[in-house]
Amino acid sequence: MINRPNYIEAIAPFIDQPLVKILAGIRRCGKSTIFEMLEEELLRRGVSADHIICKRYTEMDIPESITAKQMYDELMVAMAGKGHCYLLLDEIQEITGWERAVNSLLEGADTDIYVTGSNSKLMSNEISTYLTGRYVSIPVYTLSFREYLDFKADSTLSRKELLEEYIRFGGFPIIALSEYDAQNAYQIVNGIYHTVVSRDILKRHRINKQDLFVRVVKFIIENVGKTFSANSISTFLKSEHCKVSVESIYNYLRWLEQAFIIYPCERYDLQGKSILKTQEKYYLADVSLKYALLGYNRKMLDGAMENIVFLELKRRGYDVYIGKNETKEIDFVATRRDERIYVQVCVQLPVGSDREVGNLMEIKDHYPKYVVTLNDMDVGIENGIRIVHLQDFLLAETW
Repeated sequence: MINRPNYIEAIAPFIDQPLVKILAGIRRCGKSTIFEMLEEELLRRGVSADHIICKRYTEMDIPESITAKQMYDELMVAMAGKGHCYLLLDEIQEITGWERAVNSLLEGADTDIYVTGSNSKLMSNEISTYLTGRYVSIPVYTLSFREYLDFKADSTLSRKELLEEYIRFGGFPIIALSEYDAQNAYQIVNGIYHTVVSRDILKRHRINKQDLFVRVVKFIIENVGKTFSANSISTFLKSEHCKVSVESIYNYLRWLEQAFIIYPCERYDLQGKSILKTQEKYYLADVSLKYALLGYNRKMLDGAMENIVFLELKRRGYDVYIGKNETKEIDFVATRRDERIYVQVCVQLPVGSDREVGNLMEIKDHYPKYVVTLNDMDVGIENGIRIVHLQDFLLAETW
């Protein structure tokens, strides 16, 4: 097992606090491994092994008919007579009504509760209703580049070669743990994607027009990092003789979000200092999802870099928006409490154009501004704008 210490650091302040700790992210992003790390941390702190109760609730681990009441009863039996216990409940969204069971345990048992799941409803306002605000959400993502390097500590490849591999193969831990060629790597990612789609979306939401759903998903993935709307998707599909309502497309987008296949990125008006409700973009939970479904070619590189930078900003706890500055667009405006940074992303700065730097120069404040590139020759500082290589941006301790 390779450690991901950032997650234990995120969990540590809440150990033994009367809060449910919710870890949620796309399937196979490493949530179960984080639970193994948490178990090790609890043992290191002197907790007796029989006071740590781990339960997995995947389809393979439990009868399909298990109820929340049965789950509650089983856990109460497992804790009986032991005093203070730690409950680590993996993939809990498979149990209908789990929220009520967990709330009862929180209120009536001497226990510290941790849950994981692959559905963003675990991190939504609905949960606040059930748990009356007594929970903390910790989002889990696929590997950052820094974590990828840790996983590849024994590799003979240079850091530059590993960055190229990371851009092409993405950050699913199962890929990083072994040496796969492109075909095998994308085959594994394809399997993850189809598991999410078939189990978490098609089956859960009883989608009958599966071919139509798959066509909509393909459009969304092809257009990751571009602005589009449910209306524009509907219009495009009509031109291909596929009739789908705008309402259905909104549902598909919401379900893809809930399954952590995509993340929305809203537009932020820098002049009016307000979030705009139109023309948002979407980014993938991992760049490898796009290649696995559509194949890899270098024309995708700009979009892949944008996706990687977006996820890195999210990992570090930033709220991320597309910036609108009058008629100019800023790739990312990222805010965290009273911090803010502006980021433009391009494979290389266009010769004879200052668009990337110029767009940032027009923002009249003193927050840090970056252009992230893959071209070593572009790196430097221009009019106060820091032009940095993607590798250095991803590995920087702070920005």
